[in-house]
Amino acid sequence: MTKGGMEAVEVFTTEGKGRGLKAQKEFLPGDVIFAEPAYAAVVFDSLTHVICHTCFKRQERLHRCGQCKFAYYCDRTCQRAAWLNHKNECSAIKRHGKAPSENIRLAARILWKIEREGSGLSEGCLVAIDELQNHVDSFGQEEKKELHTDVESFLEFWPPHCQQFGMQFISHIFGVISCNGFTLSDQRGLQAVGVGIFPNLCQANHDCWPNCTVVFNNGNHEAVRSMFHTQMRIELRALNKISPGDELTVSYVDFLNLSEERRRQLKKQYYFDCSCEHCKKQLKDDLMLAVKAGESKPSADTVKEVIQLSKDTLEKINTARMEGNYHEVVKLCRDCLSKQEPVLGDTNIYLLRILSIASEVLSYLQMFEEAADYAKRMVDGYLKIYHPNNAQLGMAVMRAGVTHWHAGLIEAGHGLICKAYAILLITHGPSHPITKDLEVMRVQTEMELRMFQQNEFMYYKMREAALKNQKIQVMPEPSNENAPSLFHKKE
Repeated sequence: MTKGGMEAVEVFTTEGKGRGLKAQKEFLPGDVIFAEPAYAAVVFDSLTHVICHTCFKRQERLHRCGQCKFAYYCDRTCQRAAWLNHKNECSAIKRHGKAPSENIRLAARILWKIEREGSGLSEGCLVAIDELQNHVDSFGQEEKKELHTDVESFLEFWPPHCQQFGMQFISHIFGVISCNGFTLSDQRGLQAVGVGIFPNLCQANHDCWPNCTVVFNNGNHEAVRSMFHTQMRIELRALNKISPGDELTVSYVDFLNLSEERRRQLKKQYYFDCSCEHCKKQLKDDLMLAVKAGESKPSADTVKEVIQLSKDTLEKINTARMEGNYHEVVKLCRDCLSKQEPVLGDTNIYLLRILSIASEVLSYLQMFEEAADYAKRMVDGYLKIYHPNNAQLGMAVMRAGVTHWHAGLIEAGHGLICKAYAILLITHGPSHPITKDLEVMRVQTEMELRMFQQNEFMYYKMREAALKNQKIQVMPEPSNENAPSLFHKKE
């Protein structure tokens, strides 16, 4: 079954997993299998005034809708592009007196679209919105209570003159949002800023070691001529060579967790037991739990103690980060690492988590040499665990490269930046803002490396002079959030 630009894929029924997507032709790493605009999407409640409601880019100055005073846009182009989806919302917010929560707003946008177009197949969609999984029957007591509250709030917001929907169908839409809401990120891909529904993407099944990745592309409304504008969309991109007939899979969770923990997350959020090869055979779990090799192998009790200490330290770190107390975070990391290093192996996830936090926070505090050492060890561990074309691996390698560059370690910095660029070309594509930034860094570090190789003394002299005139750009403040996950789960 194919429709409107979706000729390369086919929906099929898989045994034990329901519907899935299958390739209709061969794809190579980095190929876009399909791009899909959102059926409906909204900005998170906490960010409505700093994120454009059309393209989901973070901007310094935004234009506010003069009618409802709630929606914000980059410019008139984004505002005009939003009007079809915002028109009903605009008058409903004015009537209601305030904007409801993101879940209510998303459900309302979906139902206004159904009112306009019907609930059958939309153009370019392989599956109708009313055929999407809602898993309402699997909800626990707390989730059912939240669903009931959402439905009540929705009915208060929904205008009486609009098409009326039955309680069961409204509950279905909230169930679809809960299980299939896709996380939208800002143009740098670093912060989750909204949630959208993409019916075709919803058909892709999970695998912990997938052959595809999903990247959010904010589109481009800045071109002078509107014929060059592109809309906000997700892109499903191939990670490996894919043959016709192969199932297309994506990972719903970060791979950097033990198989048992990944399965627990998937069961809790998506209501299925993962039966992928990596979970069944617990592949890579031995690496993620590695202990120090050698003659004096630590005892099981010592390992248990150090892992418990690591878990306790991660909680303390979280508290210190929330308070912005970064020097305390560094102290906690150093203390923890001194206990971990004699006991845990280089690929142990508890060691890698502390190394990741330490390198990020030390970079922010401009203690680049120590940060670079930790970042190098973190990347070495990640390379043994992650899929070679994993987007999170690419981002981590990029951060490590920038840290080495700032530390004056130009050879290692340039090498890491090139490695990150090769990964992100596949996962994000050449036109994504992150890849473009990385290309600029790659060219700059290549130029500096040539200078360094010709005359090391002069390179450091020029670097010293440049740093006196222009302070090194401060790294972004460490985020307390994890990298945006694929699907958004209402907290």
